[in-house]
Amino acid sequence: MSEILRVENVSRRFGGLLALDRAALTVTEGQIVALVGPNGAGKTTLFSIVTGFLKPTDGRVFYRGAEITGMPPHLLARRGIARTFQIAQPFAGLTVRENIAVGAHLSRPARADALAAAEDVAQAVGLTPALDRPAASLTVAGRKRLELARALAIEPQLLLLDEVLAGLNPSELRDMVPVIRAIAQRGITILMIEHVMQAVMSLAEGVFVLAEGRIIAHGAPREIAADPRVIEAYLGHGAAERMRQHG
Repeated sequence: MSEILRVENVSRRFGGLLALDRAALTVTEGQIVALVGPNGAGKTTLFSIVTGFLKPTDGRVFYRGAEITGMPPHLLARRGIARTFQIAQPFAGLTVRENIAVGAHLSRPARADALAAAEDVAQAVGLTPALDRPAASLTVAGRKRLELARALAIEPQLLLLDEVLAGLNPSELRDMVPVIRAIAQRGITILMIEHVMQAVMSLAEGVFVLAEGRIIAHGAPREIAADPRVIEAYLGHGAAERMRQHG
């Protein structure tokens, strides 16, 4: 399979704060890849740079071999890149169907076509029973599904999921994991920020670990879970040695 995304030595400063420090990663077409790391590591900043919401201070981003560094989000969406956001903010005054149709309008200018596409997307994420309900009435789990649906309606080839599983209870989590897997099986490449390691182990083929703005490890999920550098990044200096002594 060919490379769909390459991030080359991307740095981003906010005043005196270096949020990203020469971060680099590659994603192969058809994969589910996880980006993990402690809070404040720079994961969402990296997502925002890839999807055009922020420009890097240094470095470059390539999509399907073409440089896209600094391109605005609407142009990247037309190329097939979509993302979700940590905090789902639907258009509260619209129905679920209308919310999803907003994304579908990118490729389907006619309202009837966009609304029909919204039904197909709703079915894919399990929102069909809620199509005509106000978006404001959805539970946290429902809003997560709607956030996912709005991104899917753009018909992306590369989908970036920013903690789409955060805040779900164990039952909701079990229901959502197959939805993400089914999206990948449709041929959509997924790069996901996730703290729920159970889901990362279940879904991801590869994992990149970001800590203090740098990629410190990359590999298969089980390799990453046992990597001393990763343990230290999450649990603090000396944690890996303490775990080894008590193992």
